[in-house]
Amino acid sequence: MLLVPQAAEAASTSALKAQAIKGVDARAKMAQEITDSVFSFGELGFQEVETSRYLTDVLEKNGFAVQRGVAGLPTGWTARWTNGTGGPVIALGSDIDGIPKASQKPGIPWHEPLVAGAPGHGEGHNSGQAVNIVAALAVKELMEKNNIPGTLMLWPGVAEELVAGKAFMVREGVFKDVDDVIFTHVGDNLETAWGQPSGTGLVSVQYTFKGESAHSAGAPWRGRSALDAVELMDMGWNMRREHLRPEQRSHYVITDGGDQPNVVPSLATVWYYFREQDFKRIRANFELGNKIADAAAMMTDTSVTRRIVGTAAPRHFNRPMAEAAYANIKAVGLPKWTDGEQAFAKLVQTNVKSEKKEGLAVKLDEMKPPLEEPKSGGSDDIGDISWIAPTITINYPSNIPGLPGHNWANAIAMATPIAHKGVVAGAKVVAMTTIDLLTRPELRKAAKDYFTNVQTKDQKYEPMLAASDKPAVEINRDTMARFKPELAKYYYDPAKYPTYLDQLGIKFPITEMPKDAAPKP
Repeated sequence: MLLVPQAAEAASTSALKAQAIKGVDARAKMAQEITDSVFSFGELGFQEVETSRYLTDVLEKNGFAVQRGVAGLPTGWTARWTNGTGGPVIALGSDIDGIPKASQKPGIPWHEPLVAGAPGHGEGHNSGQAVNIVAALAVKELMEKNNIPGTLMLWPGVAEELVAGKAFMVREGVFKDVDDVIFTHVGDNLETAWGQPSGTGLVSVQYTFKGESAHSAGAPWRGRSALDAVELMDMGWNMRREHLRPEQRSHYVITDGGDQPNVVPSLATVWYYFREQDFKRIRANFELGNKIADAAAMMTDTSVTRRIVGTAAPRHFNRPMAEAAYANIKAVGLPKWTDGEQAFAKLVQTNVKSEKKEGLAVKLDEMKPPLEEPKSGGSDDIGDISWIAPTITINYPSNIPGLPGHNWANAIAMATPIAHKGVVAGAKVVAMTTIDLLTRPELRKAAKDYFTNVQTKDQKYEPMLAASDKPAVEINRDTMARFKPELAKYYYDPAKYPTYLDQLGIKFPITEMPKDAAPKP
């Protein structure tokens, strides 16, 4: 029977996907080593030095051309490989930074840090680049073998926990020639979505007040307290919360409150996140914050300056791309968990007092239409990229349901067989979806049509960075300088040990609490 061109294309794409799955499986060991290595570095945003060096070295050894220091980000980079001439540019991205005070021994179902007080991967960002690299190499092999034209571009989400990297990459044109973007993020199921998800966009701003120092007991009337200004700003914002939409989220930390009590603080800094669900409301809350800061400065006879650390646009994901990815998700399915892995996950859930106690996911979540009124919640600066090119996020099941997030508990599974299996499942979906985009021009056209005629028909991207705004690359520098020497003692050496658990001498899975151990708060 002769195949009509469309049917022939479908048959060819199907065959390529089957080969891609085999290509990912053949690189499962590589996926494990990347996941474990990045976990062991445990680096914070803007200081992902070892992580970026390691990942770019892997990519260069596999034929990718790497550009480092992109968009003024010392740990930012892109890695490109092109086959033939023409063809689409497909960008695969994932975050790489860790969480403060989240150091945790993997495979230990209670709190036991590798280095007390140190950062760690309490979000699971150690795993996403493993997904993308393994998927890209499997696809690259097929592109070469089958003369498929196109470009694969890999890139990192730098300082995502500060939402302070991707908007600068967008502003500097890193994605100007990209056709489609697949972003990956750790989760506890294998899923994707389209439209505006629940959550928020934001602007992240530091306000620094400058006053006059004086002896706090001898001549306090000669001082002008910058800390007073910070506290007045905080009180003013907290009073205003009652009159803001329930969907908004805002929070702050005082990063500099002075030096010592007997000196009137001449400098003080407070760092705010203003979150809302659309560009207009984010900007309105930012302007309100500026107004309250100016008022606090006037009340204390101090001055105030502000610095945008980062921004995140509200996210909007592409429907045709998500539907193609979800078909691949159903074809791949969830990993097969062992009884021991399930028992381990349930013990972790018990120890962190999770409402979920059923262990690891065994059923795929359905992809449903977006809510007509999305709920409020967190932010991700992938939102900025989603407004300049058709974009989706694929979540992969490398973590345990019901954990608190941004916490040491979220690091427990992230260098164990649970994470490794989830990475392989995610890499298969990414590889298959990349093949769809490379070989199905009608999918690329549908994705572009949705982006142009639905997503951006009435709403365009509204960048909040000014040309003068620069990445706050000094953030976390002192923290990493303090902890890196101790963390370096625990860097994973795959030449000596099959897995990071083997290097640490941890027997997996632990399925019950030892008599001499107890969950720690």
